[in-house]
Amino acid sequence: MSNSRYKTKVIVRTGIGSERPLHPQYQHVGDFTDAAVRKMCSNIEVIRLDETRDIFPAYKKALEREDEKSTIVVEYGDYYNEK
Repeated sequence: MSNSRYKTKVIVRTGIGSERPLHPQYQHVGDFTDAAVRKMCSNIEVIRLDETRDIFPAYKKALEREDEKSTIVVEYGDYYNEK
C-alpha cells in the first residue's frame, strides 16, 4: 500500500476462549493458530502463550523486534483463573 516507504509492524493479541465456568461451544474455544493463522500468514510470527511466565517476554520480543515482522500473541482464556 505504501510502495515499501513505510515499514509497519503490528502486535495482534488474540485469545482461545475460556471453557470454564461455561463452555461457549467449539467455535469460541478452538485453537486455530496452526490450522488457520500459521499456514496462511508465513510472514507473521505466532507466539502461543502456554505458560504465564511467557507473557512479558513475548510482548517484549514483539515490541522490540528489528526484523519488522508483525506478531500474533495467542493467550488462553482459562489461564486467567487457573495459573
